[in-house]
Amino acid sequence: MWRASVLTIFPDMFPGPLGASLAGKALASGAWALEVADIRAFATDKHRTVDDTPAGGGPGMVMKADVLARAIDATAKDERPRLLLSPRGAPLTQARVEALSGAAGVVLVCGRFEGVDERLIAARALEEVSVGDYVLSGGELAAMVLIDACVRLLPGVMGAAASGAEESFADGLLEYPQYTRPQLWEGRPIPDVLLGGDHAKIAAWRRAEAERLTRERRPDLWASRHSGARAKPASPQSIPTDQDYGLRARPSGSSRNDDE
Repeated sequence: MWRASVLTIFPDMFPGPLGASLAGKALASGAWALEVADIRAFATDKHRTVDDTPAGGGPGMVMKADVLARAIDATAKDERPRLLLSPRGAPLTQARVEALSGAAGVVLVCGRFEGVDERLIAARALEEVSVGDYVLSGGELAAMVLIDACVRLLPGVMGAAASGAEESFADGLLEYPQYTRPQLWEGRPIPDVLLGGDHAKIAAWRRAEAERLTRERRPDLWASRHSGARAKPASPQSIPTDQDYGLRARPSGSSRNDDE
């Protein structure tokens, strides 16, 4: 069974959307399992403190290495990947999702405040992953995104086995346009090629449309697909040190008043 273990200071946020639709049905049927650990339960003081002021000064708070280490050690006792939702992380891609869904599961650490003590990241071999270039209040929503992307690929979760093979990113392309009845809607018809019954022509049209959309909307994907180019690693100077979990960069002027 595929297992997702989530470490968070807001355990009540789960399962949230993961309890509905495909992921929820799969969770209820036992196709995957969700474990949620409250990081505050591993604090040792009466206030259940999980953060402290940053060394060297500066605004905000930093999640404590000792508390997080106890939470991880109690939760991650197997070989599942340990992922930290982080602005410095590698972008989450469909290829990475496929690899994660084919393994035993994931352990996800949801950061808050200004980030996590760097020593904890190194000591517990956390892999930093980003779900996009935008600001979230914490890693919980990003964790849900990652889990949902993985769960839908588990055997039997999607209704049609071919559904995942023809969607966006499956072949390095965006998905082709989709249509359904009525045949004519507000003066807009379904393309004739989709109604003719010639499966070879339909396949060729869909491929051409997928390529067109990829060229127009994601020239980076198109260029990478045809040149084999890969994104260059960020230089140390370009990696942000001010962390907002679930993203890779904070636009200037963004609020720092994340939930505690």
